[in-house]
Amino acid sequence: MLHGDAAHILVACAGLAVTTYPSLAATTAAEFDAAFAVNTRGAFLCLREAANRIPHGGGGRIVAVSSTLAATLLPGYAASKAAVEAMAKELKRTRVTANCVAPGPVATELFFAGKSEEMIERFKAGNPMGRLGEVGDIAPVVGFLCTDAAEWVNGQVIRVNGGIA
Repeated sequence: MLHGDAAHILVACAGLAVTTYPSLAATTAAEFDAAFAVNTRGAFLCLREAANRIPHGGGGRIVAVSSTLAATLLPGYAASKAAVEAMAKELKRTRVTANCVAPGPVATELFFAGKSEEMIERFKAGNPMGRLGEVGDIAPVVGFLCTDAAEWVNGQVIRVNGGIA
């Protein structure tokens, strides 16, 4: 959102789909590099621009989209999303609120890519709500964090995932 020449809101939502879930030993350097190239570098470029353009001192909002999977044992993907969370948290000291939204599995083309019906059903069954998330479950949380009502929410990772631990 622009007011004059200054941006006041950034939502950074770069993401690379996880279609396989390899262990550290089975993760290739190419898979690891791809996760960081998109998830981390993409967010870094956006967050760096926001840090330079959003006026410090109050009123600005930054929301970076992470993933519930950042807290799991998927080495490349989890590390790339954990890096996004760390970068966003660093910006909280600027009096620009900086938070992360960490969705669980969300029913999008990106999520469904490369997954069997059996795998999708396992994701649903593993969620306390018994379903995949919808974009409409995530968007209101992101929207709230961009408002003045969220001024006291800063440096947080908000897991929007239907109750996945």
